[in-house]
Amino acid sequence: MGLFDSVAGAVMGKLGGEQGGMAQIAMDMFNQNGGLNGLVEKFKESGLGEQAASWVGKGENLPVSADQISSVLGSGAIAEMAAKFGLTPEMLSNQIAQHLPGVVDKMTPNGEVGADSGNLLGSVLGMFKSS
Repeated sequence: MGLFDSVAGAVMGKLGGEQGGMAQIAMDMFNQNGGLNGLVEKFKESGLGEQAASWVGKGENLPVSADQISSVLGSGAIAEMAAKFGLTPEMLSNQIAQHLPGVVDKMTPNGEVGADSGNLLGSVLGMFKSS
């Protein structure tokens, strides 16, 4: 996936500033957790299946807290990602909690995780361009 990462990095660099950084964080988070399927499964295994299902489904997205994000993704992984982008782990957890429901929602427009949900780059970039 080196070529994909290179292209994604170049495109996200054009977004610049905070949007480009958050898009890169989102890409890293999905890559580290087995893509959309893996990430949704992690939330289900952590007792947050209702929240994850709401993001995938067509209804309202249930919120998730920064503490829940740290619990699901692991404080070590959060700290590592935060350091990479010059953020504190608390800032990163808050940003992920704020944006993750919308990212997953945009990646699953048909209300399910399907083959077309794999367009991670387009989904993430589209979300940050419109915010």
